[in-house]
Amino acid sequence: MKKQAATKTKKISDYKTDDLTQNIVSEPYGVYGNYVQDPMAKRTIGLMGMLGKQDFAQINNDNDFISIIRNGIPKQAMTHLMDIADISLVEMANIIHTTDRTLRRYTPTQKLPQDQSEGIVEMAMLYSRGEEVFGSMDEFRDWMNTKLQPFGNKKPKEFLDTSLGIGMIMDELGRIQHGIFV
Repeated sequence: MKKQAATKTKKISDYKTDDLTQNIVSEPYGVYGNYVQDPMAKRTIGLMGMLGKQDFAQINNDNDFISIIRNGIPKQAMTHLMDIADISLVEMANIIHTTDRTLRRYTPTQKLPQDQSEGIVEMAMLYSRGEEVFGSMDEFRDWMNTKLQPFGNKKPKEFLDTSLGIGMIMDELGRIQHGIFV
């Protein structure tokens, strides 16, 4: 019978410092520090008419929108988006769960509450994506106002009042972009 060699389990103190560091995965800092503004973020900011505004200058990606949402976006951003999306004040009030009378009371620079700001940013992201997929805002607006089978023969515009509805529209835009028609 052969004698088996005893295997010694190494403790962390048995390793040299070089042995420990050579197995550590290192990634360049640039991977996490997004210095270039994401084109989608820039289009979203543009749809709200906030390009060049100080609070919006530091937005490079979706994560950066969180602080803007928490601080509230100015009413003028909502108004600019309404013009581009061809949405009336009454429709916008229903989408962000308030009244048109309340929205009229805001001054252009007054900031909207967090929940309303979030709804407007989500809408701006959706319209930015829609313009990208369809190639023009006019084409996307037409699509948003057309009764479609994937939405139960309702207009996609009717689903803008919930995050889940906006997610459904985003999913459908992804299918369109990839040529998957149901």
